[in-house]
Amino acid sequence: MSISILYTRVSSVDQKTDRQRVKENEFDKVIEDKCSGAIPIFERPEGSTLKTLIDRQLIKSISVWQIDRCGRDLRDIINFIHYTTERGIPVNFLSQGLCTLNEDKEENPISKMIISILGVVAEMERKLSKERQREGIELAKLDPTKYLGRKPGSNEGPIKFLSKPQNKKALDLLRKGYKNIEVAKITGLHVNTITKVKRHL
Repeated sequence: MSISILYTRVSSVDQKTDRQRVKENEFDKVIEDKCSGAIPIFERPEGSTLKTLIDRQLIKSISVWQIDRCGRDLRDIINFIHYTTERGIPVNFLSQGLCTLNEDKEENPISKMIISILGVVAEMERKLSKERQREGIELAKLDPTKYLGRKPGSNEGPIKFLSKPQNKKALDLLRKGYKNIEVAKITGLHVNTITKVKRHL
């Protein structure tokens, strides 16, 4: 027996998926991820569960609130849609009223075109966000009370730096797709330290 899936995602652990769950009673199962959209959907903690269900041929349809919940990289979005289309699984984007397949399981060319455009928009939004983050760091560097670099004379190498328990934990969280500010809250480290840890990814 195949089931219908509602897939939801938010970027941080303190965000809620309530808006994406408005019709959750219409689905057999809800799968939720709390991680960056930069991570390909099947590499996410719960996205991997979604892939397992697809591979076991247990899914009849997948619904997502909107396209950027699948990813912030156009290639990742297209790869996900291609994977589901090959297996005859329609993906419905609820707020945008789009479905990847027609009722006869054939690919919907109009939806494909619109999804590609919206995927580009999601990718651009992510790039702008990263650019604003970089600008913020550069501005903070101009104020020594906000940006604390390595102390003069410090010879701490990357191995010693990453061997510290908190830094090691921060690196692990970053690899899982958590944002700098989220990792800072979880570990208690300064955001600038998280930025330094991220350079070693």
